Amino acid sequence: MDLIKYKDKVYVKQFLKSGSEMRCEVCGRRIVGPPFKSKIEGANMLVCGECAKLGSIVWEARTEPRLKKMVRRMAAPVLPPRKQPSLSVSDGLELVDDFGAKVRMAREKAGFSHQELGKKISEKVSVLRKIESGKMTPDNIVTEKLEHALRLKLLVPVSEPKVPAKALASRPASPTLGDILKVKKEKEK
Repeated sequence: MDLIKYKDKVYVKQFLKSGSEMRCEVCGRRIVGPPFKSKIEGANMLVCGECAKLGSIVWEARTEPRLKKMVRRMAAPVLPPRKQPSLSVSDGLELVDDFGAKVRMAREKAGFSHQELGKKISEKVSVLRKIESGKMTPDNIVTEKLEHALRLKLLVPVSEPKVPAKALASRPASPTLGDILKVKKEKEK
């Protein structure tokens, strides 16, 4: 039996070399041979072979490799989160209406497959397919990547919605609060 299993393996080796007898922490009998580190009802104990059957044998990993991993993790420089250039509403840009079809046509014209374009702009193939099908609207960063890679314009200046002339010409049949105030101000003058 190898003593690597035990948490206090150095202590156990020294104890066995000294010629002292080791006793089972459960039954109190003298332990012949190496003891077992066993977990019985939540308590870790050094027990004999018979009492080891009452619980589960605890196999503890060596701590040296774990410490090395922790040191490597701690040694890595902590970088601040990268600021992403984002276009907000105040920039006055919006995505074109048929962006999915335009991306698909530009990709096919450039001769890229989904995988090739994905590698070029560092995006997943599934994201590109969703954008082309119109199921997903790309964020500003992905939009900029697509514009650069495919050499097309997806962001355009915001245009005000066109209101039909009929809607402006037709007035509500009943007066609004603004109309009532205008009438009262005219009467006061």
